Amino acid sequence: MLYFIMEHNKIKTLVELDEFEDRVLNIVKAKFGLKNKSEAVAIITRTYEEEFLEPELRPEYIEKLKKIRKGKYISFNSIDELRKATG
Repeated sequence: MLYFIMEHNKIKTLVELDEFEDRVLNIVKAKFGLKNKSEAVAIITRTYEEEFLEPELRPEYIEKLKKIRKGKYISFNSIDELRKATG
């Protein structure tokens, strides 16, 4: 097992990695020209967030919702009212 301490924005974490995980971090570090493994973990974390987290968990989703809520809307009390207005 390999241990290292990550320090990013004053949060320190002791991480336990097996040899494969350490190799992956080193590859990410080299590919992006990063200074340390903490930066590699940050890239991996951001990529995971963009690719796999639900949209409602993303901060940009909240901003998008705020913009949508500021828009102009027409209220309908039933599906029939909607159909009449659009049909």
